[in-house]
Amino acid sequence: MSDSQEAIAPPMDKNLTEEDVLSFLQNNPKFLQKNPEACDYLIPPKNGAGKDGKKVADFQSFMIERLKTDKEKVLETTQAIVENARSNMNNQQRIHAVILRLLEAKNFEEFISIITMDMSQMLDTDISVFVVESNGQDIPHVQTNGIRVLPEGTIDNWMNGQSVMLQNNISGIEAIYGGGANLVQSQALLRIDIAMDTPPAILAFGSRDPNMFGEGQATELISFLARVVERAFRNWLKQPN
Repeated sequence: MSDSQEAIAPPMDKNLTEEDVLSFLQNNPKFLQKNPEACDYLIPPKNGAGKDGKKVADFQSFMIERLKTDKEKVLETTQAIVENARSNMNNQQRIHAVILRLLEAKNFEEFISIITMDMSQMLDTDISVFVVESNGQDIPHVQTNGIRVLPEGTIDNWMNGQSVMLQNNISGIEAIYGGGANLVQSQALLRIDIAMDTPPAILAFGSRDPNMFGEGQATELISFLARVVERAFRNWLKQPN
């Protein structure tokens, strides 16, 4: 490589001495703490004494400890990713099992029973409820055992335009959970729109675990479940889309 092709080092102060560097570090004791990448440019000193007879700091040990810390962080992140993937797979399998169970219903009453009885066990929640707005006459089978009825406008007020609402550290709503409200400390509310000419409904899951549901959790799987429930309702009630 010719002189013209060699990398040109940045200009340095020719008057800069080792004493200047040492003085700077003494006056800025947190320099390496704030700029740990500077250690990458240093050759770790050997154990022993410096020019003044004092013990030399073992930067090699420092670098090893830093590598250990970095490794631990990587392992923690990897473990979190693996656990999250396992949890997602487990949840997916549960949702699939619930959907297959819904498809096995032989009549509307069994379909509702699966929603209000089987779902909570299959999804590892404490209670599952189907709630619909109604005046008692505008939806066929609205008086079926297991369906809870609310006054018109209630669900819109609760959901505030959202299709899924996840809440933690709450007190259960008696209008939804009835006598089980005292047990509920977190919940998932899924809006169910059966058809254009039917009032809104919600599929509610309640848990005694205050952090089982909460903002920031993924909602794709339970949203898919809600869409399946909607379509199943239409089939049973012979409602158009």
